[in-house]
This record gives sequence, structure tokens and C-alpha cells, in this order.
Amino acid sequence: EIIAAAEALLRERPFRELTVDEVMRRTDLSRPSFYVYFRDRHHLVLRVVEHIGGELFTMADRWFKGEGDGPTLAREATEGIVAVFAEHGPVLRALADAAADDPDVDEAYGQLVNSFVEVTAEHIEHEMAAGRILPLDAHETAKALVWMNERYLTLSLGREPTTERAVVARTLHTIWSRVLYGKG
Repeated sequence: EIIAAAEALLRERPFRELTVDEVMRRTDLSRPSFYVYFRDRHHLVLRVVEHIGGELFTMADRWFKGEGDGPTLAREATEGIVAVFAEHGPVLRALADAAADDPDVDEAYGQLVNSFVEVTAEHIEHEMAAGRILPLDAHETAKALVWMNERYLTLSLGREPTTERAVVARTLHTIWSRVLYGKG
């Protein structure tokens, strides 16, 4: 309930304006209840990042752990990630914006994105070893692709007017498929 209230507030205003009092007014709980679950608002934001990050990883696992055609699996993963951003885009944008001003949020948000870089690099290496991707620098390619995704998704789905989900998914899938598989 507290995490949902924080997400709702982050859709409306920047992180710097998020207060414990405001979050708790949107719940059926008392202010002291907040401190049973969270140390402070930074800890709350970490939990919001973890929650949304978990959803993103579930979608990305379609490619990371899927069996079959790489470009098809990448398309399925991309569509899932776009759906999560379509649902949580304003919150993710607020977190990305907050990362520029708040070292704790920057660390949490950076860890989330960098965890995607690491698993993407590992999967690219796996695909290269299987002969499905031509040799390239897996880590640097993963870093470029993942950070491009983060910015493009945040700009396209993090504020009004949003870009149509199908356009966003198709654009990202085309880029990833052409870079990694030479298709798209």
C-alpha cells in the first residue's frame, strides 16, 4: 500500500517533493507505520525501483532465458518491457530525474540499469558462442543498447504525450535485431 502510494505520487510530482507525510496520507496507515517498513523516503524509493525492476526482468527473461529464435524472443521481451514502461513510465521518469539530484536514488537507479547491462552482456556472449550473433564487444554493446532503451523508453512513455506502444516496441526491436542478429 505504501509503495503504491509512493508510485502514485511520483506520477504527479518529482521525487524531491515526495514526503513521508504525503505518502502516508494516501494510505490507511499511520505515519509511524511507515518506519516499520522503511528507514526513510530513499529506502522507499529503492523498494519502488526493486518492484518495477522485477517486472522489467520478468519481461526481459523472455529473451534471456527463452528457447528458440533470438530475434523472436527479443521481440517478445521488448513488447513486455514496453508494456511495463507504459504502465510505470511517469514513475520511472521521476526516478531517472531524481537520480540526477539525489546520490541515493542515482545509485539505486544506476544499479537497476547496470544489472540489465550485465545480464544482457552475458546473453550476448551466450548467443555469440552459439553462433547466432557475430563477434562484437558484448559488454560495450549491451551498455549502449540498454542505456539507449532507458532513455528512449523514458522519453517516449514517461510523459505526455506518449508515443504509441506498438511504435516504441517496433523501433526498439528493429534496432536490437539489426545490431545483434543482422535482421529486423
